[in-house]
Amino acid sequence: MHELYTELRDLLAKKQGVALATLVDGPAHLGAKLLVFPNKTAHGTLGQPELDERVSVDAQHAIRNGSASISSYTLANNATQQFDVFIEGFPPPPTLIIVGAGHIAIPLTTFAKTLNYRVIVVDARAAFATRERFPSADELIVAWPDEVLEQMDLNQSTAVAVLTHDPKFDEPTLKVLLTRDVGYIGAIGSRKTGEERAARLKTQGLTDAQISRIHGPIGLNIGAIEPEEMALAIMAEIVAIRH
Repeated sequence: MHELYTELRDLLAKKQGVALATLVDGPAHLGAKLLVFPNKTAHGTLGQPELDERVSVDAQHAIRNGSASISSYTLANNATQQFDVFIEGFPPPPTLIIVGAGHIAIPLTTFAKTLNYRVIVVDARAAFATRERFPSADELIVAWPDEVLEQMDLNQSTAVAVLTHDPKFDEPTLKVLLTRDVGYIGAIGSRKTGEERAARLKTQGLTDAQISRIHGPIGLNIGAIEPEEMALAIMAEIVAIRH
């Protein structure tokens, strides 16, 4: 038991998502604990393999939502016995990855930081991704976005705004994102641009269901014209999808 608490403490210190499930009522194993991770693996046990499996599914939702509640379960081998399990989710802190360090990315970084997001700006163009342009960004990465994203821990607390407006950047980036469990994916461009991009992505093997995850034109429709207004619309949509 001590090892689970130590592991939980270390995960929270590293700002990684996790859920802790505790058996609070049932015929046996009261106080048993199960530590559930976003990749659907777990450490510990509640005493019954079937119970562990069912609780792990609900724990995934708790990680995403940061919820804490008691859920009741009956098992297939004995429907008369009830197990009450307290599940507490600890989501990773919200992260915004901005792909493309153009003019909209600057105010978008400011809005996101104000809302306590961790902000990472990625652009292969060193002249754009500079500390002078993005003094408040947590991380600036000068590299091809798709290669960077392949190596990142992307999860439901991650939002990605693709602002490159260039097929050679945004399409490889979207191909990576659409195969990962990302909370929000938005791509800049008009409705026509989005339709043309979707058609090209389909020829590259992506499904309609995957492509439908792209929010485009990116941002809420507030009639935005200036970069700051566009950034506000994007951030508003990210918050709306998150909640």
